[in-house]
Amino acid sequence: MLLKIFLILLAFLLVGYATIILLYRKWFLQLQPFNISKNSIATTHFSIIIPARNEALNIKNCLQSIVQQIYPATLFEIIVIDDHSTDETVAIVEQLQQQYKNIQLIKLADALNGKILNAYKKKAIENAIQYASGEWIITTDADCIVKENWLTTFDEFIQKNKTVFIAAPVAFTNNGSLLQSFQYIDFMSMQGITAASVHAGFHNMCNGANLAYKKDIFYEVNGFNGIDNIASGDDMLLMNKIKAKYKNEVSFLFSNDAIVSTHPMPSWKSFFNQRIRWASKAEQFKTKDNNIFLVLVLVYLFNVGLFVLPFLSFINFHCLYYWFLFIFFKTLAELAFALPVANFFKQRFIWWFPFLQPIHIVYIVASGWLGKFGTFSWKDRNVK
Repeated sequence: MLLKIFLILLAFLLVGYATIILLYRKWFLQLQPFNISKNSIATTHFSIIIPARNEALNIKNCLQSIVQQIYPATLFEIIVIDDHSTDETVAIVEQLQQQYKNIQLIKLADALNGKILNAYKKKAIENAIQYASGEWIITTDADCIVKENWLTTFDEFIQKNKTVFIAAPVAFTNNGSLLQSFQYIDFMSMQGITAASVHAGFHNMCNGANLAYKKDIFYEVNGFNGIDNIASGDDMLLMNKIKAKYKNEVSFLFSNDAIVSTHPMPSWKSFFNQRIRWASKAEQFKTKDNNIFLVLVLVYLFNVGLFVLPFLSFINFHCLYYWFLFIFFKTLAELAFALPVANFFKQRFIWWFPFLQPIHIVYIVASGWLGKFGTFSWKDRNVK
């Protein structure tokens, strides 16, 4: 009897899960690509903020991709804020400063004077904004590469739309390994959900690797005040604060020219630590964005059910049959959504992704649990 109830509840969760995935598909297909015009005239002054901690392998390529923009150098500055790096990050930035006069370097250690925090990245961004002269802040990460029309696309979008906050797309690279392929599919799906949900106004999602907002609006909502003790959330939690005051002025920049590319995590351990860090902010949405909280609960409970079901086959062998059936319908719904998303990113879709479902289920369950009750390591720091 209990098994029957469990299967019925799991079936209801499957219906709910498939419904929300197909809604995301519907909203995603409604998006119209934003293309820049040939005769656009740049007007927006940007301050690009890049927090960096031990990024010696990446920071040079990142900065060079930005300074080589087809955008007037007088209309953007780059502020790198070093977060206690112990490698050659600072030296590399200082070297590039000699060549490019619109690069600034700030050291977070000078502002903290030894103070220990739980959210260094937020403090780094907040500190850098104090030095920003641009009317618009753009945040990206030190391991990201941008396209040559990145700033031009933001500028023209700002000119043509009434907006104060812009989420923009991010894509992972993929070398074909199991680890990178898994992250590639998972992250691409999250980016698709981001675009769809922001477009529909259903809930708020974004990624700090490609984000823009007006500097005066950041101060108007008191920046990270109230969320500054949470390790993650320099992007989505700030987005929620701004959306609360400017409901109709939060946008998604649906443009291939605006895509920022970055590397996935190099190991399974660092991947799980990243996802646990992201999951750690989930409870904050309970009061700040009820829709996304309910979606997260639905997704989590459904995956918990799928995680438990194979073990019940030791009691009733038919549970394994039901597990494959649930996985089949879950995969169909996800395929319907993922294919148009892959088309937008112009990325090769991995057709063997159904075989990654067990890994996906385990990581959802583990990261959700540890994000709530555990600790994790990020950038060589233990975080609560």
